[in-house]
Amino acid sequence: MTGIRRACIALLGVLSLSANPAQAQSMADLRCRLTPGDWQRCRMVLATNGLAWTLLIGPQTIEFRHDGHGQITMRRTPDGWRAVEARWSADASLCWDGICARGPIPLD
Repeated sequence: MTGIRRACIALLGVLSLSANPAQAQSMADLRCRLTPGDWQRCRMVLATNGLAWTLLIGPQTIEFRHDGHGQITMRRTPDGWRAVEARWSADASLCWDGICARGPIPLD
């Protein structure tokens, strides 16, 4: 199984953390990097439906959607949605086309 496929499967499992409507979202405090750039504090907000999450990096909000079949799209304001690939890097960070997150990522 490829690293990307493993990441996507893990992502689907963890993003559906809660079937309880009272827990509409889960959050994880992480370190993120917009390549090129330095690591900084960020927050991952996981949506209840298991197919959407957001990274809050400084003033930026970066949204992600998973179609349930391995395709991930990302939107950085003011840009529109575009397809991205997930990959694990050598330093154990999860990256999507130049945006990386590390720490207790609730995906593995």
